[in-house]
Amino acid sequence: MAAQLKGALFDFDDTLVDWSGVQLGWREIEAARLSRVQEHVFHKTRAYWLTADRLLETYLQRTRAAWSEARLTLRAPHMPSILMETLDALGVATDRLDVDDVIRAYDWNVVPGTVVFPDVPPMLRALQLAGVKLGIVTNASQPMAMRDAELERHGLIQFFPDCRLSAADAGYLKPDKRIFNCALERMGTSPAETVFIGDNPEADIAGALSVGMKAVLRVTMRAEANGAYTAYQPRLRSMEGLPAILDEWYPGWRNGNA
Repeated sequence: MAAQLKGALFDFDDTLVDWSGVQLGWREIEAARLSRVQEHVFHKTRAYWLTADRLLETYLQRTRAAWSEARLTLRAPHMPSILMETLDALGVATDRLDVDDVIRAYDWNVVPGTVVFPDVPPMLRALQLAGVKLGIVTNASQPMAMRDAELERHGLIQFFPDCRLSAADAGYLKPDKRIFNCALERMGTSPAETVFIGDNPEADIAGALSVGMKAVLRVTMRAEANGAYTAYQPRLRSMEGLPAILDEWYPGWRNGNA
């Protein structure tokens, strides 16, 4: 008997949300956030020697080092831990700080210039109406509790009650099998019943295939211009093409596999 479609997992950045309109550099984005952290830290600890610039430079250096190691080990960086370790290395009395308060001061939110791809909400609604569970698996160093703020602002969070998983929470980066298996466990679906849609041929597609899922490559103009894509099939430029692919793999899915 052919497997039924019970779940669809999506990458987040450049699959659901388009980053091509972001104009600010990452240093500028982090500078504003870490300035708020520096003010909070001074209020709590009187660390008068800690400047926002010094905090920014040390944090960026440690973040780059963490990601360099992660690309070799697939052990996910954990942004709150990196930030607290940075403060500790700079001589701040971190025992007088609550990490949740520090993260609230950091105030992660929507990056200016990011927008939901217009083809995404209609496709998510169609899948939900067909009884398909939806989930997100992102290679983010921020715990999903932080990235939920973006989902709320972008009007997407209601589509993903079953699984919202970041690498920081799972402990591993895609394409490691463990992050995919963690997502499947949360969804309550088997690999044969679940399809993965993402924009990264290695992290998303190869990773999903390695655990037995079917996978669809989301093609974006930005990544295609940078030569990021292989000849992998199936691939789509618009989510409007997803139902036809699912029809071939999971006949009857539109009617709840009836």
